[in-house]
Amino acid sequence: MDASIHVESVVVEHATAGGPVCALDGVSLTVDAGSSVAVTGPSGCGKSTLLGVLGGLALPTAGAVRIGGEEISSLSERRRSDFRRTHVGFVFQADNLLPFLTVVENVGLQFALDGESTGVDRSLDLLDKLGLANEAHRLPDHLSGGQRQRAAVARAVVHRPEVILADEPTGALDAANAAGVIDLLLEVQREIGATLVMVTHDPGAASRMDRRIGLRDGRVTGPLASDDR
Repeated sequence: MDASIHVESVVVEHATAGGPVCALDGVSLTVDAGSSVAVTGPSGCGKSTLLGVLGGLALPTAGAVRIGGEEISSLSERRRSDFRRTHVGFVFQADNLLPFLTVVENVGLQFALDGESTGVDRSLDLLDKLGLANEAHRLPDHLSGGQRQRAAVARAVVHRPEVILADEPTGALDAANAAGVIDLLLEVQREIGATLVMVTHDPGAASRMDRRIGLRDGRVTGPLASDDR
């Protein structure tokens, strides 16, 4: 699948007691297939809202979002869910690992839910590549913060998605572990040829992407090359 992303005049409004609030205000942007982009900006500027719209977790009030030839913003909830499960991998600031499942069970959960018998082998192989082979059969509470986030990355990419969406993936980590997670994300992204969009407050993490896109008050302030900081 062509994993280029096209966002066309997207508006997202939320209803509040005080009236509608505009989270995204006419956002348009393009992300080339196989490239990496950092989305930066102050808290509350619409970064996470944009990521949710890109992944089909939310629908825009107006405008369109296309991934490849698929206009995901026009799909039904069921079809968006199927699209996410097949084509998109999510990494969040909180690892969201299920505490009652082992690491390998967390990574391969979607395979198990879909009844695929190859899930365990694929998950173990990926954990081995990510340096987590010895942790595969441990519960998440027995892992360090950095190990947990690496496991979360494994869960997001084990199905080899065309698009990886990461929302502050290093926000809860110290500098050393943060750098390691970015190394891992970029390594996996390049290996599988995915398009990576990462929301971050970390200038160091943002500088390692191919491009940066700034947001402020729900509007794009400008696409920047990673060396134009």
